[in-house]
Amino acid sequence: MNTQDYINREDRYGAHNYHPLPVVLERGEGPFVWDVEGKRYFDFLSAYSAVNQGHCHPRIIRALTEQAQKLTLTSRAFYNAVLGEYEEYITSYFKYDKVLPMNSGAEADETALKLCRKWAYKVKGIRQDNAKIICCEGNFHGRTITIVSMSTDPDARNHYGPFTPGFIIIPYNDINALEEALKDPDVAGFLVEPIQGEAGVFVPDEGYLKKAYDLCKKNNVLFIADEVQTGLARTGKLLACEHENVRPDVLILGKALSGGVMPISAVLADDDIMLTIKPGEHGSTFGGNPLAGKVAIEALKVLKEENLAENAERLGQIFRDEIKSVKSDMIEKVRGKGLLNAVVIRPKGGKTAWDVCLAMKEMGVIAKPTHEHIIRFAPPLVINEEQLREAIDLIKQAFKLFE
Repeated sequence: MNTQDYINREDRYGAHNYHPLPVVLERGEGPFVWDVEGKRYFDFLSAYSAVNQGHCHPRIIRALTEQAQKLTLTSRAFYNAVLGEYEEYITSYFKYDKVLPMNSGAEADETALKLCRKWAYKVKGIRQDNAKIICCEGNFHGRTITIVSMSTDPDARNHYGPFTPGFIIIPYNDINALEEALKDPDVAGFLVEPIQGEAGVFVPDEGYLKKAYDLCKKNNVLFIADEVQTGLARTGKLLACEHENVRPDVLILGKALSGGVMPISAVLADDDIMLTIKPGEHGSTFGGNPLAGKVAIEALKVLKEENLAENAERLGQIFRDEIKSVKSDMIEKVRGKGLLNAVVIRPKGGKTAWDVCLAMKEMGVIAKPTHEHIIRFAPPLVINEEQLREAIDLIKQAFKLFE
């Protein structure tokens, strides 16, 4: 089979809910992937930052395979020999009292929303069914009915109503709007991405997160950070909130928590919040399975022991400086933190961000547009400077094709 054969088969038998770049990948290692014809590419999407540790990191794969031969799933109907080890490791790692393990990022966001509402009624004393959660325009927290109820993206919302009530939507990066919304005594939480990834790597003004956190504290409202994409060394810190020394009341993690090996997500909080949920009130068949526990421990160890946050911080600055130096009418803006970056594309001669991505693919770099006019650049954090500069040269060559 060739590339088009694989594409045709997916088109024939799969739902048409994605529009992939026309490349069929077969193998991956570190910052590279290879297609079914054997061509090598720099991966500059990292499965939306799920592969921070690089493709098929040998330590993570070893942890997976060793545990897979012993025990993969028990459900939470029973204790297993790994879960407590994982819970102790991750809570110590991020310095929280408790963790609630889930699978996908959307599940973790849903868990955080439920936790916030439970805290609102049990601790804050909000009247039953009156709790509200503030969220931001341009957010992307997942695809469930409740999560798209807080979305402002027409593609995410259209024809999915009626929507879940209880959300106040304010502009992102607008501290005055947050302050005004917090005047409502029924507000229980503020859910925010430290950097809006799907919106095009929208980095808020310096000080925004700290001011938002302080306002939440002042109003007895939970500050809930969705670090599914921004966390785990991607932005040059272990967590993006650490750039402003903010410790979220509720921390949501996913994606690179497994190094891209399997779906693993987690919600972390202290006892006064987490223990409002009692047995039978929330759960997941696969959440906290022993396979996930061993994989997540090793994935977290790799982040620290290979200094991936420091690598992202240093190389991210090189990437932004180099791309800003490109003389191209199509480059409107370059922004980002660490190795989470975006280039805002100005259409030229009918050519758009999609066309630039197709040109980069031919050069050997794969990335994907978001919102049609923005290209996100997020390579695995194991990439080294020599590899990064080689990829940057290929990206520059792609832009030259549009001069």
